[in-house]
Amino acid sequence: MGFRGPGDDQILLAIDSDAGIEHLDIVARALRQAPGGGLRSLQVHPLPATPKAIERAINTAYSEQSSQTQNVIDSLDHDTVLSELAGALGRRGSDEDLLDSDGRAPVIRLVNHLLFDAVKAGASDVHIQPYEDRLVVRQRIDGVLFDTFEIPKAVQEEVLSRVKVLGKMNIAEKRLPQDGRATVQLGDRTVDLRIASLPTSHNERIVIRLLDKSVRLYTLGELGMPARDFQRFKSLIARDHGLILVTGPTGSGKSTTLYGALQEIDSEVLNVLTLEDPIEYKLEGISQTQVNEKKGMTFASGMRSVLRQDPDIIMVGEIRDSETATMAIQASLTGHLVFSTLHTNDAASAVTRLLDLGVEPYLVSSSLVASMAQRLVRKLCEHCKRPRRSGASIPAVPPEVLETHQIKSAELSGVYESVGCERCRGTGFRGRVGLFELLVIDDACRELIGNRANAASIRRAGLQSGLQLLSTDGLLKVHQGITTLDEVLRVTTL
Repeated sequence: MGFRGPGDDQILLAIDSDAGIEHLDIVARALRQAPGGGLRSLQVHPLPATPKAIERAINTAYSEQSSQTQNVIDSLDHDTVLSELAGALGRRGSDEDLLDSDGRAPVIRLVNHLLFDAVKAGASDVHIQPYEDRLVVRQRIDGVLFDTFEIPKAVQEEVLSRVKVLGKMNIAEKRLPQDGRATVQLGDRTVDLRIASLPTSHNERIVIRLLDKSVRLYTLGELGMPARDFQRFKSLIARDHGLILVTGPTGSGKSTTLYGALQEIDSEVLNVLTLEDPIEYKLEGISQTQVNEKKGMTFASGMRSVLRQDPDIIMVGEIRDSETATMAIQASLTGHLVFSTLHTNDAASAVTRLLDLGVEPYLVSSSLVASMAQRLVRKLCEHCKRPRRSGASIPAVPPEVLETHQIKSAELSGVYESVGCERCRGTGFRGRVGLFELLVIDDACRELIGNRANAASIRRAGLQSGLQLLSTDGLLKVHQGITTLDEVLRVTTL
């Protein structure tokens, strides 16, 4: 591995042993003879390094190379692809390396580059969507879908088959939906793929969920939680029993919040167990169990087994049915702290959702400690955002809404707007931040729950005790120049 030295005529060559010294002259001659190069006085000096450090540097260099996807698409020839299809579909390696595309059949190189592009861009999903005359590849980045490539319709079957083989799915079955999983490598990075196919009128549609194992976990303090809610939530997760729910739609960051909460817990003195589908990140000192419904390992049956493991804290990935809800509440009432998620629109609706699942009101009121709703909005790119130009239009916010949130219209009109640069792919946004709504169950809320009150009544009681709505947190982040009003309106209702 070579690095430019202090002078233009010096190169440092990383070597892992004395045996590498003999390559110094070879590298020097190669560089002098390179087209357009030719520094006759070029000198190559050895730089001792470990094999792992050299491999890491090489992987980093390859992962930063520019995309070749469009070049592969442009060079696709249907007859060539068909002639090499047998070899393309025959590679079933469970740890496919996306950087190792030399000598591969065109369809393999194409799929590898599509995944490589998505991982580089930080995409959470890749959509391969067939139309009547073309095959479109789309990436979901920061929660928003973008069209990225168009693939000729002539090679549609080969591309779809290659993806299905990667996920160990039945390529002959095209009439029924299928699910598959795979693991790919990007140098020293491991990426898990969850692949789902769905028959449509123009052939199968495939969605690939990407889970980059090398991405670090966020702590609670990095999620964007308002300072007051952050302190209240930290005190809640320090309790020794009760049920804490995080709610929101799919992709709103619920699991990330729960992982952040688990990191705050001292697993050396407490026994922490999780039931997840899937296990997204490995947590040090915590026993994590994968749910497998096909083999009879559901959240409900897993809870029974977990309760025999003498747990202090249990994290249940999702409450999907009455049995799981009842088991979670019973566990919280018998001296365990239970974390879980629900699919509801706001914090107060979590209560009515539990009641709809058949849980008795007295059980909910005595076990539920707090419910936190959340959404994710895109953050303005720090490198190109600028103060909103004078006279630029902004979405209208009713005066009564601003009064409720105690924000002045002038404060919103003077905030930042998105521009777009190379670092944010021209979108004006880079990364995401959470909007939060923390409802702490107090005596007033418990009385309402016992009387089967609706979500609106519980929300009003929460507001009287300091509940801050999702929209309030969103408007405050607009005022702070973190995001835009359009983004807040995209995920919340004012």
